[in-house]
Amino acid sequence: MATKIITLEELREHTTKDSLWVLLHGKVYDVTKFIDEHPGGDEVILSESGKDATEAFEDVGHSDEARGHLPGMHVGDFEKGASVKAKAYQSTASAAAVENAVEQTSNAFYFVPLAVLVAYFAWRFYS
Repeated sequence: MATKIITLEELREHTTKDSLWVLLHGKVYDVTKFIDEHPGGDEVILSESGKDATEAFEDVGHSDEARGHLPGMHVGDFEKGASVKAKAYQSTASAAAVENAVEQTSNAFYFVPLAVLVAYFAWRFYS
C-alpha cells in the first residue's frame, strides 16, 4: 500500500486541538488524541503545528518511549521538495518583537518537559 503524500496546505489545515498534525523528519503524524497526555502541555505542540517540528522535537530529547508512539500516529509522508517556512513578518520591528518573545518563553518549553521526565523517573524509582 502506498504511503499518503501530505501537502503543505493539508498540514496547515490541521493546526488546532481538535485536529493536530505535526511534521517530523519528513513524516506527518496526527497527535490529536495525544495532545492532552503530552507532558510538556498542549501549547508546546500547538506552537509547532503547520511547520517542521523536527528541530524542536529533537532539541527536547524525546525518549524511546515517546518515539515508540509515532508509528501509530503516522498519517503520511510530507511532499518531496516542499518547503515549510514560517509566515513572513511585515516589518523588522515586529520580527524583533516576536524573536524576543520566543527567547523569553523558549526556556520554559524545554525545561517543563525535562522536569516532567525527571519527576516521572523519580516516581518510578521510589515507588
